[in-house]
Amino acid sequence: MTGSLLTLNAGSSSIKVALFDAAVDGGSALPAARWSGQADGLGAGLKARLRIRDADGRTLHDVPLEGAQASHQGALAALLDWHAKQSGAGRIAAVGHRIVHGGADFVAPVRIDDGVLEALAKLEPLAPLHQPHNLAGVRAAMAAFDGVPQVACFDTAFHAVQPEVNRRFALPRELHDAGVRRYGFHGLSYESIVAQFAGIAPELAQRRVIVAHLGNGASMCAIAQGRSVATTMTFSPLDGLTMGTRCGHLDAAVVLYLMRSRGMSADEVEALLFRRSGLLGISGVSSDMRVLEASAEPAAAEAIGHFAEQVVQHMGSLAAALRGVDAIVFTGGIGENGAALRERILEDCEWMGVNVDAAANRSGAARLTTAESPVSAWVLRTDEEAVIARHTARVLRAAG
Repeated sequence: MTGSLLTLNAGSSSIKVALFDAAVDGGSALPAARWSGQADGLGAGLKARLRIRDADGRTLHDVPLEGAQASHQGALAALLDWHAKQSGAGRIAAVGHRIVHGGADFVAPVRIDDGVLEALAKLEPLAPLHQPHNLAGVRAAMAAFDGVPQVACFDTAFHAVQPEVNRRFALPRELHDAGVRRYGFHGLSYESIVAQFAGIAPELAQRRVIVAHLGNGASMCAIAQGRSVATTMTFSPLDGLTMGTRCGHLDAAVVLYLMRSRGMSADEVEALLFRRSGLLGISGVSSDMRVLEASAEPAAAEAIGHFAEQVVQHMGSLAAALRGVDAIVFTGGIGENGAALRERILEDCEWMGVNVDAAANRSGAARLTTAESPVSAWVLRTDEEAVIARHTARVLRAAG
């Protein structure tokens, strides 16, 4: 396959795009992008910006996004417009997409046709912050690159191998059979970390590892021998950890109370739990951890403390699912950049056998713990785009 392979990854407040050689290796190693771009701060009153860098990290394009461009659709249009204007842009041979929810049926990457697109649209109520943006990206790419193969890569697929006991809710069996089950998310990120960790610590990567993907959307995953065992997000990307605007774990009776006693509609409850809760709801200041850390408001500090405590508590739960833990890996926007928060979390995990090396943590080193620490901790930059590119190449090669 000649030309270029484009990847689109739309998150709850960002869009990431990367360009790869179409002849990427579909093997175990992650391919390197020619350039990558990110539009972040989309929605929620944040300051939106588009940045594009080459493979060496040099800035190629850096502009604010205002007005309509500060939406997911507008940012995507700006990214595609920038690419089209580049000299030697070349032919786009395929486009790989991050799709957050694959439901019960999509447990492996698949080439997108009208039937697949229709089936994925039916899953939008399960991931309202992501799935509509994911599918809007697919439609925009189909319009921009007529006839070019489009491949869907699912965040839920990584968790499809979990033991059945960790995929069930304690609900009647017919509901599980109808698809009401624990799916798990951030799977492409976890795949990226598994591949990278195998390269730097191959023996540890085959043991018991907890990965903390901490960002505006946040989850954690217990991984053994490179395979998902349990994870904090379940039926939808709402469950588990406290997040930027999402509440995380919640007693289901709260929803009944809100509807029966507060007279809230289903749409109002959805907006509350997905868009007005989490760090934003607790702090009343922002959903952005950087803003909270710079704030003097007591409620901002309370929100940070709540977030850290939830990570520590879920760390213990996932360690139990693994029957022990050998390594912890931080990733995601907060996990990769929040040295102070990482140190706070790791200090509170000392009971697990974690001995944090504060100097290493603050220096940008990959390993965050002392050489003698029974449980090691690491920080790795996630590369979901490389995983999408690898999957896309494999799907197209399999199709001949």
